Amino acid sequence: MCGRFTLFEADKVLSREFGVSGFPPLSTRYNIAPSQPVAAVRAAPAGAGRELAFLRWGLIPSWSKDPAIGGRLINARAETAREKPSFRNAFRRRRCLIPASGFYEWQRRERGKRPYYVRMRDGRPFAFAGLWDRWKSPDEDVVETCAILTTAPNAVLAPIHDRMPVILPPAEYARWLDPTLPDADSLAPLLVPFPPEEMLAYPVSTRVNAPAVDDEKCIAPLPSPGKAGCVD
Repeated sequence: MCGRFTLFEADKVLSREFGVSGFPPLSTRYNIAPSQPVAAVRAAPAGAGRELAFLRWGLIPSWSKDPAIGGRLINARAETAREKPSFRNAFRRRRCLIPASGFYEWQRRERGKRPYYVRMRDGRPFAFAGLWDRWKSPDEDVVETCAILTTAPNAVLAPIHDRMPVILPPAEYARWLDPTLPDADSLAPLLVPFPPEEMLAYPVSTRVNAPAVDDEKCIAPLPSPGKAGCVD
């Protein structure tokens, strides 16, 4: 699964990478957690390019009677999202990019879980494949939410966890965001593990376990002799 991530690039970099003009300055985040607002890029209404939206992390299907379901739907399995009632409509019509600088995953060990930070080797930002939906409360309040698609792990993530987020190549951003695609199944080739040679992972402090802790120390590598504990 993907339960925490970071985003700390300058707005000009994000604007260039994701094709959204006037990308506003964002708060530097080193520990984004479920239920918090996340920046997402989606197709603008009436096909007018792309827009930035702030979505609550944890998808609430438009038909749901209980918004608490969002706490259980922070991720969607790429293999089944096209058929699952909770994600089916969003997959067909409401796909988005969720920009990130990196993400965390936890490795099970005899003495508890060890967190790892995962990023691109060249340090560039990237995009998770996301789904979003719009839910209206009985009082007519509108809440927009999202989930991150996951897939099987690549060679970097496999020693750490049995899932990883779907990361899209920049060349496929437009295809993923296109709401006019007649067949959502045609997107299946995008929902695969990202090339491992472009990524690296290293262990970090368990301080990241607390959502309230949100600073640069969260991504600091743990001291280790040589390359011990490093996965690349």
